[in-house]
Amino acid sequence: DAGSSVEEMEFNWDEYLEDTGATAAPHGSFKHVDTSLQNGFAPGMKLEVAVKSDQNTYWVATIITTCGQLLLLRYDGYGEDRKADFWCDIMTADLHPIGWCEQNKKILKVPEGIKDKIPDQEEFLQQVLKGACSAPANLLEGLHRGKNPLDLIAPGSRLELQNIRDSLEAWVVNVVENVGGRLKLRYEGLEDCDKFDQWLFYLDPFLHQVGWAAQHGYSLQPPLAIRSLKSEADWQEILKKVKEEEEESSVPTDLFKDKPVIGVHSFSEGMKLEAVDPMAPFVISPATVLKVFNEKYFMIEIDDLRPDRATRQSYICHVNSAGIFPVQWSLKNGLHLSSPPGYPGQDFDWADYLKQCGAEAAPQSCFPLLTSDHGFKENMKLEAVNPVDPEEVCIATVTRLKDSYLWLQLEGSKKPVPECIVSVESMNIFPVGWCETNGYQLRPPRKAIVNKQKKIAVVQPEKQILSSRTVHDGLKNQELNSSDSVVINGKYCCPKIYFNHRCFSGPYLNKGRIAELPQSVGPGNCVLVLKEVLTLLINAAYKPSRVLRELQLDEEAAWHGHGETLKAKYKGKSYRATVEVVRTADRVADFCRKTCIKLECCPNLFGPQMVLDKCSENCSVLTKTKYTHYYGKRKNKRIGRPPGGHSNLEVAMKKPNKRRKRRKHFFVHKKKRSSASVDNTPAGSPQVSEKKSLSSSPTQSELSHSLAQDRDKRKRKLRTFSFSDDENKPPSPKDIKMEVAEKLQLDSNPLEWSVADVVRFLKSTDCAPLARIFLDQEIDGQALLLLTLPTVQECMDLKLGPAIKLCHHIERVKLAFYQQFAN
Repeated sequence: DAGSSVEEMEFNWDEYLEDTGATAAPHGSFKHVDTSLQNGFAPGMKLEVAVKSDQNTYWVATIITTCGQLLLLRYDGYGEDRKADFWCDIMTADLHPIGWCEQNKKILKVPEGIKDKIPDQEEFLQQVLKGACSAPANLLEGLHRGKNPLDLIAPGSRLELQNIRDSLEAWVVNVVENVGGRLKLRYEGLEDCDKFDQWLFYLDPFLHQVGWAAQHGYSLQPPLAIRSLKSEADWQEILKKVKEEEEESSVPTDLFKDKPVIGVHSFSEGMKLEAVDPMAPFVISPATVLKVFNEKYFMIEIDDLRPDRATRQSYICHVNSAGIFPVQWSLKNGLHLSSPPGYPGQDFDWADYLKQCGAEAAPQSCFPLLTSDHGFKENMKLEAVNPVDPEEVCIATVTRLKDSYLWLQLEGSKKPVPECIVSVESMNIFPVGWCETNGYQLRPPRKAIVNKQKKIAVVQPEKQILSSRTVHDGLKNQELNSSDSVVINGKYCCPKIYFNHRCFSGPYLNKGRIAELPQSVGPGNCVLVLKEVLTLLINAAYKPSRVLRELQLDEEAAWHGHGETLKAKYKGKSYRATVEVVRTADRVADFCRKTCIKLECCPNLFGPQMVLDKCSENCSVLTKTKYTHYYGKRKNKRIGRPPGGHSNLEVAMKKPNKRRKRRKHFFVHKKKRSSASVDNTPAGSPQVSEKKSLSSSPTQSELSHSLAQDRDKRKRKLRTFSFSDDENKPPSPKDIKMEVAEKLQLDSNPLEWSVADVVRFLKSTDCAPLARIFLDQEIDGQALLLLTLPTVQECMDLKLGPAIKLCHHIERVKLAFYQQFAN
């Protein structure tokens, strides 16, 4: 194109994926990364927590979800009531292991909110603590408090590394750098010499805490490659120094509890197999079991038949080592097997080769079973270590899959590398965004980035978009005091998001496709994980474009999240729209719940909590009609504000003679470059539905006249309400004052009102008879603020007079909300 320009730009994964038409490999496929994000706490663990309303008393709480140094807790006694859940920061909250109160003469006392549910405190505690698992004391107190265990492997920490050439030997290594669990290691005694540095993930089976070799009968010897650099006396002096400083440089032993367990192998010396050299994993070659060390370790060597060969390609293996296969595996999978250097003839044949060597093939029983259930697919993108230069982490594309193995094409490496063969369980591959999250340089693609002017056609959505949130986003936790910019230790901060396949999937999502979704996504960077979750939901819809419209950002709502462009394909057309996702862990649960409600499915369909047996929403027994009546639409009528303002009524009063202009939508349909047409009239465009809505609304003069008459008839009295409850329960409206001047003063945010709070408010007005409808339809504070005159008439089947009277009270709540809480 004329006007295109080539410029150096900062690499952006989202733009790159869009330009290449590829998808990111799912976060859940990188098990080692998942393990590295665990903080030592687990859902179900119990601890003693200060009661917020009375700092001198404590009560037992259960961990619901963990996320970095954040814990989502629920006081025991609340049962399945999730509204009482609250987030705590381990570093600042008053948290202790079970038994701490008794040891320190502190008071365990039932919180006010559940006092009536627990008549006998002692008996209750005996029941809930029987067989309970306490949160680890060392993670709640002392130097390790609030730290991700992974962060305890700081530069200067010491570990022991088994010798890659002789597994019965090990030597001490120093941690030079820790990048998200990927450690740069230097042999003890080499100080500033980086020639022999190695990069290993901390869960590597050959890496151990100091003292491991002595405990297991292995010798502590520097590897041959560096042994000649110092005298034997020097090495012994170094070892003595290490032992003296062992305590201050040691790493907690439980850090390695999640390492893969090495099983017993059944290989014998001389057996033949197929193998990939881990130092150059580009081809599959014939190999031989050169030596068996013990029941766990053996050495294999890549076959080389040249008489003048200078070096041997040999390395230590165990039964679960990646890149070893039975004889004929390549042939059975349609893959090329490289002939050994010096092999006579062009076509390699295993039967002839075994006869020539007088060797036997390692039986199939020696090898672990391979699986294809891993989530990777061709053309997916990820980040991978360059095997030739382990300092480099490059963009990688999956070009081929066979069982548990991927063929990766690396981009951006300083020197071009052939396709690499890696196991799906390799600790040298990472999800998209891993480098950015951990502050490490990702090698960008070598190709220049060309800025091209895209031609797009604007397509209007089928109907106006409803945002279930106006100006409120996420959990407002007083203990957490988090802001939009909270990042936990600079690492991933989004918990694992579960797809609860048993829950009601609603009218938009295809139940069969939902069942095919992975069990979970993440944990990971909040924006990336939630974007992946929403993309999976869009693709699981009957009409993906329709779900994308439902999720599209309502540009008039106050925006506290992060705008992400999502795409959908339907009937050969591509759609895209900006969707808001939250950026921090404390908002994830609320975001998932609200998104579920937007899609008219069970609020537990996906989120950070796994539904095991029974859904807390009891969605399986609710009829579809009753379910969508509250959570979504009824007969395509929405409970929510119309476009252009927070209220029809308010606009009507202010501008009686001016028709409101319809809000523009930015739902974009991508066309071919040659197309410049604009399609503004798709099937189901908003013109028809909007006319119907306007025709059912009263005229502006009717509204003004009715409201004036209503105000003249009624005399307002001052009424005060107060509700006492435990502070950890959701806030209730306190001291709601109704004044003659029509101004309402609220002492709590109506966005946080429960259904019971809304009912109590209505009963304090002259619309008390309508409270039963709100109770039946389970309208909480958020839904209340979205009600307008047309929706009240249509969705509650109210006549004009009662509807106007009800909307008058709703408008007073809205006005008070905007004046007191909107900022």
